[in-house]
Parts: sequence; C-alpha cells; structure tokens
Amino acid sequence: MLPQQMKKAITENPKKLANLIDLVNLPSTLREFVGQSQISRLGCFMRVWSYIKTNNLQDPKNKNIVNCDEKLKGILLGKPQVDLAELPALIKLHFPKGPK
Repeated sequence: MLPQQMKKAITENPKKLANLIDLVNLPSTLREFVGQSQISRLGCFMRVWSYIKTNNLQDPKNKNIVNCDEKLKGILLGKPQVDLAELPALIKLHFPKGPK
C-alpha cells in the first residue's frame, strides 16, 4: 500500500515516479558504498537509510540529525552532520540529470 502523497505524485506526474525507480549507472563513490553498479534513486536512499540505522548514526538527542562516519561523509559531500530533510537532495547529486 502506497502512502497518500506517493499515490498523488504517481497520478499527477508519472515521470516523477520513473525518476525514482529507474535504474541508473552509479559513479564510483556511490557504487562502492551501495555495492552495486546500477540502482534506482529510491533503492539508493533505502540503502543509505539502512546503513544509518544499522550503524546508529542518528543523533540520540535529535533523531532528525545524522552524524556521518567516514564512509557516509564520502557520499554526503564530507559533511560531519546532515539533517534528514537534506539527505535525499544530497543523494540525488550523484545521479545523472536528464534522459538516460
């Protein structure tokens, strides 16, 4: 079952969904982190989120902040801390723009 916002995005703009789920070739930095040469933007975000949760990188006092370790800094522009709201935008920077 899809969240209401996702359903709305699919019906209003199917291209937006395609950009999230289409497989793309990854640059080397992201390829090493994810462990695959191709993945969707959504799949990549899920891998990064899983890594954050597995390694307890969320700030214990403010769960909206991620304390980056060296591996995560490598894909998030070297930032020591990242707000969860900016995480998708930072991941998106690694993906090619325009048609494949």
